[in-house]
Parts: sequence; C-alpha cells; structure tokens
Amino acid sequence: MSTATPDPCSILIVDDMEENLVALEAVLGPLHQHLVRARSGEQALKALLRQDFAVVLLDVLMPGMDGFETAANIKRLDQTKDVPIILVTGAEVGADYAYRGYALGAADFLTKPIDPWVLRTKVNVFLDLHRKNRQLTARRTAGNGARLAEISERLADVELLLRNRPDGDTSGLVDRIADLERAVRHLQAGPDAE
Repeated sequence: MSTATPDPCSILIVDDMEENLVALEAVLGPLHQHLVRARSGEQALKALLRQDFAVVLLDVLMPGMDGFETAANIKRLDQTKDVPIILVTGAEVGADYAYRGYALGAADFLTKPIDPWVLRTKVNVFLDLHRKNRQLTARRTAGNGARLAEISERLADVELLLRNRPDGDTSGLVDRIADLERAVRHLQAGPDAE
C-alpha cells in the first residue's frame, strides 16, 4: 500500500451513521489522505462545492436525500460531475441497486461488510488517477504559459519592426504576423492539437 505522499488528496466519506464513518476512517487511515466526513447528502454536496475531492464514498441508504439522489446531484453539477463515486450499501439490498448506481454515473459499488484491502485498493486507483489528472493540468498550464511568453516575444518583435520600418517597407512583417496567428490558433486549440 502507499505510504505518506507529498501530495495528499481529499476523500469524502458520506454516511448517516457515526459507526460507519469511524470504520471507513479506520480502513482508509493507512492511505494518509485527508478524510472529510458528511452525515447527509446535503452536507456532501456542500463539501464538494467547497473543495476538490479525489473520490467520494457514498452510503446508499440515508434518510432524506439518499445516496442515489446525492450521486445524481453530484453528476449534474459541472464542478463535481467528474468526481468518482463509490456507492456503499448493506448486503441485503436487491441486485438492481448496482445497476441503478452505475446508471447514475457511479464508478463502483460495494456491499457491506467491506473488505478493507479491497476498499483501500479501489480508493488508491482513484487517488492515482486524481494525481495524474492534476499533473496533466499543471503541464498544460505550464505549456500554455511558455507559448504565451513566446507569442509575447513575437509581438514585441512585430512592434519593433513597425516602429523602425521605413515608410512603406513591410518586408518580413507579413510573415511574422502569419507566424503569430498560427501560434495563437495553436494555443487556442489546446495541447491535444499537437
């Protein structure tokens, strides 16, 4: 299993029963991540809007807004739609529960009692994906910054050409402007256009 990482992620655990929250915290503790509790679907949605989570462990059977309704609301919001959800429920539920959960966009479905090793393994997969997504985002941002710096340099060159050109002499200017336009289009297209 993973040990303490320099880049801990947040995991949201949602259950209306204190003993289930304590059990989940005990199982997930060895992952050394930031665990955030919610006792209802409403609290879970508020937490998701306040901070970024790598994964949500969501109890299905809760009073008020149950896990299915909470999952549907999570997947409806642009800010939270990509957060993976692992639905958790008791063993005495029907087989249609899993189907319903997957249809709502849940990434996985576990029944209680939960095997601690299986839960940590599944959560670790989502933690790794979350970290990789953050790394990709950082690279894209850094790449865009470098491209913007390059475009700024080219604009400065064009400005110098415009200031220092003799009247009517546009040699080199058209080519530099075309280069700039290509660079801007490439930047707008994003990193996948390479």
